[in-house]
Amino acid sequence: FKVEYSAEPKIDGISASLIYKNGNFITGLSRGDGKNGENVTQNITNIKNIPLKLKGSYPELLEIRGEVFLTKSDFQKINTTNENQNKFSNPRNAAAGSLRQLDYNISRSRPLKFLAHGMGKSSRKFFQFDKFYENLETFGILRNPLNLKTANLKLIYEFYKEVDNKRSSLDYDIDGLVVKLNNL
Repeated sequence: FKVEYSAEPKIDGISASLIYKNGNFITGLSRGDGKNGENVTQNITNIKNIPLKLKGSYPELLEIRGEVFLTKSDFQKINTTNENQNKFSNPRNAAAGSLRQLDYNISRSRPLKFLAHGMGKSSRKFFQFDKFYENLETFGILRNPLNLKTANLKLIYEFYKEVDNKRSSLDYDIDGLVVKLNNL
């Protein structure tokens, strides 16, 4: 039995869960304060790369976990239009403020993005992350294109060095690298 790993950068954003029923987006949740989650459904619908209806052959129930974030370039654009007292300190804070914004129209004006990194509940069984990610792409959900699947631990270390070297040139902030077993 060969152990395979899945590795990808950990985007520095806001964790969110997207819940789809019969292919329709029904609920968006964030971690909130860490103890109590927060319903951010209305503002999730503002994120242009999150489909309100999945494509293809999707499960009846699907919870997709991922990260809501702002690119560095979009963060700069937002901050150049804000007054000094309203500037955000970093892209993560800007994303959090935008996702948790009570005014739907302000949230809509912010170019938030979403990339999937995991799965919650699903009425279809997925046994490997790479197969889950392949299905997500057919449903219309994006994942980080910077990723690696391998059984070779040395390649994971090389990938870590590659990501670390690219870190400052990526258009999003990262907290490091996530390595998980490919077999769910």
